[in-house]
Amino acid sequence: MPSTTIHPSAIVDAGAELGEGCRVWHFVHICAKARIGRGCSFGQNVFVGNDVLIGDNVKVQNNVSIYDAVTLEDDVFCGPSMVFTNVYNPRSAVTRKDEYRRTLVKRGATLGANSTIVCGITVGEYAFVGAGAVVNRDVPAFALMLGVPARQAGWMSRHGERLPLPLRSDDRVLEARCPHTTDRYRLNGNRLELVAG
Repeated sequence: MPSTTIHPSAIVDAGAELGEGCRVWHFVHICAKARIGRGCSFGQNVFVGNDVLIGDNVKVQNNVSIYDAVTLEDDVFCGPSMVFTNVYNPRSAVTRKDEYRRTLVKRGATLGANSTIVCGITVGEYAFVGAGAVVNRDVPAFALMLGVPARQAGWMSRHGERLPLPLRSDDRVLEARCPHTTDRYRLNGNRLELVAG
């Protein structure tokens, strides 16, 4: 894997851990206690707080701030200008640093451009949050979330293709294949799982 590249305008505080092969672009600031895996990319104007854990191969596009109490597992994609929060009811005159709510974004999830992830939730594996959506509750694995507030609109494959399945299967088990990879998925009730891939 190639060595990590840090643009001269970026600030990576002493103590920050970056894995091999990371790319840190213009005007990025990574705080001292951040823990970042291998092969990650941080676009222009990205901020990474101290209490942040980022896995391998995470792509963070321009103008994203990853505040304390956020964890991004491997292969997460953060679209341009998407937003994380860490306080549920902020007030300028009230200090709430001891009230941060933890946010977990699981492996392979996509957070679309200008989406907002309200703190204290979990975004499931390979979930897909559409551009501009505001997510204020837990998101199931493989779910497609759209709107304000975000509601589930369907299911997505690991490859990012929409699957031809209803939101739930009621009393029967339904299956579908990813149109790109032919991976097979099974819907049982309101839970989707990868069967073969």
